[in-house]
Amino acid sequence: MPLLAVLAIGSTLALADDKPAAPAAGSADATTTPAKPKRDPAESFKKLDTNGDGKLTLEEFLAGPQGKKDPDKAKAYFQKIDKDNTGSITLEQWVAAHSGGKKNK
Repeated sequence: MPLLAVLAIGSTLALADDKPAAPAAGSADATTTPAKPKRDPAESFKKLDTNGDGKLTLEEFLAGPQGKKDPDKAKAYFQKIDKDNTGSITLEQWVAAHSGGKKNK
């Protein structure tokens, strides 16, 4: 076989073995879904605090989405957040419960 034919076959095989480059880190492709943005606990607190007094009562909490979905679970969750058993949740307690115990700045 002539040398030129061997080189042509070798380069064709080498091209066939090449794999497409992996997507760059941080870039999205068709197989990945973008991460859901995390909600700001302060914003959800303000929506639930319907009278705007800076405290979330059990009544206000049960009127929200969790309370409408499952009132018993919502009540248990409320009591878990209300660590000082005052019958209301402060913004600080709410943020702590929704940020893994870390305070948002």
